Amino acid sequence: MSSYPEPRGGHSGSRASDPSDAPAPFAGQPAPTEGLAGGGPGAPAPRTGAIWETQPPAPSWTIDPAAPPVGAGAAAEPPWAAPTAATSTSQAEWELTTAEVARRGPGKRRAGRDGKPVPPKQKGRAGRNLPAAIGVGTGLVLAVLLSMIVWKPAFLGVIALAAGVGIWEMVRALKVTGARPPLVPLIGGGLLMTGLAWYEGPDALQLGLVATLLAALVWRFSEHKAGFRRDLAAAALITVYVPFLLSFGVLLVKPDDGAERVLCALLAVVLSDTGGYAAGVFFGKHPMAPAISPKKSWEGFAGSLTAAAVGSSLLLYFLLDISFGWGLLFGAVISVAAVVGDLAESMLKRDIGIKDMSNLLPGHGGLMDRLDSILFAVPAAYLLLSLIAPPG
Repeated sequence: MSSYPEPRGGHSGSRASDPSDAPAPFAGQPAPTEGLAGGGPGAPAPRTGAIWETQPPAPSWTIDPAAPPVGAGAAAEPPWAAPTAATSTSQAEWELTTAEVARRGPGKRRAGRDGKPVPPKQKGRAGRNLPAAIGVGTGLVLAVLLSMIVWKPAFLGVIALAAGVGIWEMVRALKVTGARPPLVPLIGGGLLMTGLAWYEGPDALQLGLVATLLAALVWRFSEHKAGFRRDLAAAALITVYVPFLLSFGVLLVKPDDGAERVLCALLAVVLSDTGGYAAGVFFGKHPMAPAISPKKSWEGFAGSLTAAAVGSSLLLYFLLDISFGWGLLFGAVISVAAVVGDLAESMLKRDIGIKDMSNLLPGHGGLMDRLDSILFAVPAAYLLLSLIAPPG
């Protein structure tokens, strides 16, 4: 019994040996006759439907040299050769891909649910949504100013609310590290510290700090859970960093000219941030602390110092009747404190592994992302103004 040669592309019984997939082994050559039909005495009769009985038609996907490439700017079609291509799968995939590229076009954005391209978010060079950031920042400043102008005790409520929100954000952020600082005694201690600072002064504020730490210690000890030292360290960090430093704003507003003192401190921080942003965007080339905040530069820091010093000299002269020299010093100190506070929170967030403390404020992240500079600047302003312009 004579055997028929297996066509190229696979072994007997495999899909590659299917006549519908494989090209004829003698395509383009005269069909052999010796030993087959009419090929000599004793030759077996030709099989009906043998793959070389008739020459198959040329494949429909054979390249036409004059045909243009598929799609605008598409790459030249690969040389699909009939004797070497076992199937037309590769050809079909190539045509489908090039047609899809031609249909979509280069650089188109993914469509939204309504079928329209999703517009890019409006972000500045600092990586924030600037319209939302400006609107939220303006609203916060107006809330602080109105609370001091309309009714000064309302400023105490603003500080207490900010302390409570800041404590909540810090507790929530530190949970990423596995720490579980007690929220209830921390918020209660924050309210206690702001109240003591308003009614009793700086000595009572220190007592409030100690009372808050003791309350967190007792609360955490009563839970009988592992990680006691870790949680207590996190609670101490939150207590000092948020309500204790923020309560100096209450001490700053207590004198008769307290509204002007708070205004000078806040505007010095705003001038520092604005001058640093502008100088960093246009002139920033030398990173200040690339491992902590890659976007801060020494040129931006120089802009912060200059803007805060010059602006504060004018503010203190017209609002508090303080000489220009002391105003320059005040602005420079506030600028340094604000930059250090910003870097401290950036280092904390980088160590935790988060970008923002929360998403409470559009364009800003969390409230702590706005208080980072103020937390260090307010105690510096209180101490410095107590020296150069004592109350009363």
